[in-house]
Amino acid sequence: MTVNFKTLAQPELHKTDCLIVPVLTGGKLSAAAKSVDQAGHNNLTQLLKRGDIAGKVGDSLLLPQVRGLKALRVLLLGCGDGKNISTADFKKITSTLLEQLNNAGIKSATLLSEGLSVAERSSEWMSEQIARAIVLSSYSYNATLSKKPAQPSFKTLTLAQKPSAKLKTAASTGTAVGLGMNVARELGNLPANICTPSYLAKQAKALARKHSSVKTSIIEEKKMRELGMGSLLSVTAGSSEPAKLIVMEYQGATKKQQPHVLVGKGITFDTGGISLKPGAKMDEMKYDMCGAASVLGAMTTLTELALPINVVAIIAAAENMPNGNATKPGDVVTSMSGQTIEILNTDAEGRLVLCDALTYAARFKPQSVIDIATLTGACVVALGSHATGLYSNQDDFADELIAAGESSGDRAWHMPLWDEYQPQLNSNFADIANIGGPEAGSVTAACFLSRFTKEYRWAHMDIAGTAWVSGPKKGATGRPVALLSQYLINKSLINKSSSK
Repeated sequence: MTVNFKTLAQPELHKTDCLIVPVLTGGKLSAAAKSVDQAGHNNLTQLLKRGDIAGKVGDSLLLPQVRGLKALRVLLLGCGDGKNISTADFKKITSTLLEQLNNAGIKSATLLSEGLSVAERSSEWMSEQIARAIVLSSYSYNATLSKKPAQPSFKTLTLAQKPSAKLKTAASTGTAVGLGMNVARELGNLPANICTPSYLAKQAKALARKHSSVKTSIIEEKKMRELGMGSLLSVTAGSSEPAKLIVMEYQGATKKQQPHVLVGKGITFDTGGISLKPGAKMDEMKYDMCGAASVLGAMTTLTELALPINVVAIIAAAENMPNGNATKPGDVVTSMSGQTIEILNTDAEGRLVLCDALTYAARFKPQSVIDIATLTGACVVALGSHATGLYSNQDDFADELIAAGESSGDRAWHMPLWDEYQPQLNSNFADIANIGGPEAGSVTAACFLSRFTKEYRWAHMDIAGTAWVSGPKKGATGRPVALLSQYLINKSLINKSSSK
């Protein structure tokens, strides 16, 4: 999957499987498109006059070979006004383009992209987004299907604009981010009888074998007990699958540089434990490890780009199952930090594995720590599926992550983390309760985690609404790999400039 750049003085003479011609609102053609139309004996103009395509965003019309053109096919693509397109419209245009090309079995195409622009975005941004979209469109799930579906055909898009190093770098970045997102999607979509904590550990080890810059170590349950991780172990107590604390260390900078840490919730299946979930849609609880999947995806992108930065990834992987050994509501456990926790609801298990992982993260003396988790249904109620809930103990850190989300198109929203919410976690029998009642459930979950992150710069991302979609197109989205990758890219750029 690649994006190329080429200056086309005479696009009508360009040989390609498909020439993509933007059509603007009202059936207008760009200057390059007019040249193509003239060479094609004004066939395009005739189609436009007939009203076969109006130029609205999302419109498209695929034509067989047009007389006078070297292209084997022509795709007329509605691009609205062409200039200052909204980000949402640009995504729709790109999606339409790739859908049409894949449906037609086309492997490569050329887009007359000069003259197209997105409001407040650069041509490099457009190139990155297109490259990412091509990689994402190449993914289809088939791991557990007896008859493998036909794989998407489209591979290469040439943008008709002057090549530059910045454009090529942007396209490479988009490709790497797309690859990372596809890793996260595949892990999320695998069933829980395959994608177990041990399976996640194997994937982390495989990444280390592939890249010498990565070192992976696995902390087993025996070592967890020695470390005092009673909170994490309380979640796995009812499962026959052993829990794993997966630690990946990426070194792209000097050893003296403090790392950034990503912590992923890896509950490979969540029944709710003794506080059993309703049966409806319980199958979707295989997605409760999408935080872990996004961490593995971001690490994939990181290695593909060979960023000059140090990053540690920690995945707390476990199953939450009910059996005779399972933790019961009312039980009190001791976390690695020494704080005791009254477990009022065993279905609030994500925070129980994360708190010990976050305590463990402190030993790396991190510059920043971000935990990513499908933590609360309350976040879905608050923000739906469009924005990830973002909490932080430092507002300027939250601002950096919000900016990374806006830049990457993987948006988050800054949520409150006020002391006024903390008393909802009071317990008569422990230092803290693991739930704070029905009000502001996503906020009190973040408040719980904040009790374990006082030593460093920390942010929590609740991806319960953004990690997967339900319905006929059910599947993992790969979010927030793009946001995490952009944050690390931004930090690596700072490292580059400071080292000069």
